[in-house]
Amino acid sequence: MLIHPSVITDIRSIIAESKEKAIRAVDHQRTLMYWHIGKRIFEEEQKGQDRADYGTYLIRFLSEQLQPEFGSGFSYRQLNWYRQFYRTFPIVSALRTQLSWTQYKLLLSIDNEDKRVFYITESVKNNWTSRQLERQIQSSLYERLLLSNDKESILAIAKNEKQPSDAREIIKDPMVLEFLGLKRESSFYEKDMEGAILSHLQDFLLELGNGFSFVARQKRIHLEGDEFFADLVFYNRLMQCFVIIELKTTRLTHQHIGQLQMYVNYYDRVEKLPHENPTIGILLCAGKNDTVVRFTLPENQKQIIASQYELYLPTEKQLLEEVKKELESFEGKESSR
Repeated sequence: MLIHPSVITDIRSIIAESKEKAIRAVDHQRTLMYWHIGKRIFEEEQKGQDRADYGTYLIRFLSEQLQPEFGSGFSYRQLNWYRQFYRTFPIVSALRTQLSWTQYKLLLSIDNEDKRVFYITESVKNNWTSRQLERQIQSSLYERLLLSNDKESILAIAKNEKQPSDAREIIKDPMVLEFLGLKRESSFYEKDMEGAILSHLQDFLLELGNGFSFVARQKRIHLEGDEFFADLVFYNRLMQCFVIIELKTTRLTHQHIGQLQMYVNYYDRVEKLPHENPTIGILLCAGKNDTVVRFTLPENQKQIIASQYELYLPTEKQLLEEVKKELESFEGKESSR
């Protein structure tokens, strides 16, 4: 008797899916337990708010009573987390089943509500793990996007309230590629960078942003006897278009822009289907001059984007300096009007 091989494959998928759902259900119940503990601590704390240091005394007392019986999850530090958890997320029905307690702890370190909402919606939408969420927070994804996009558009796209109409709304500048393991002081070629990206493709897709999938590397373009090779080709399902990435380990030049423009034109005229949107080209370079980019390309064009890469995570101080520069630049333009 022949048994179709898909039966065992299907059953394995059912088992794996059920296990995943069970793990998520258990973790969500644990998260709810911590929320209710935090709520009860907060309510009790309010009864003694007229007494100095009552909150500290209360949590220390609870820890002394509970930790010997229930373990390290009820230490003084952990009970403080639960209290903060309730204060930050006071509506229990708004807690996301897709987020683990570890992810909520990461979110508690974020004071800005808009910023928290952004990371919550992106985590749920992209099914980020705790490690991926932590990396995006540490690499200042929200702030980096704010440097080149307005806050309202970023949040609207994150909440699925609008589809991106411009590639600049979803493509980051700079891109932080510390996961490639390439040292800033070392000399490496574009082929080395390309190989490192493909070896860490999942991380690179995460850094690229929403909706990207890998299509090809060194895509051969044959034009009447001449051959050209586009470094990396992706497809973005949100924008419904091809995205060609050219890697440059040097400072961007107008010749680089011309080369990428040719690849974009080829894809638009040969590869793109009628229902798809125009191809986007990204020049990922070690350094760039935005004025050179602006004067090399036609006015109001939206297909070619230059993005600088960084080989290390920015510090908070560096990020604040960049934001300050942007604000000063904006204020200078406003005052000159």
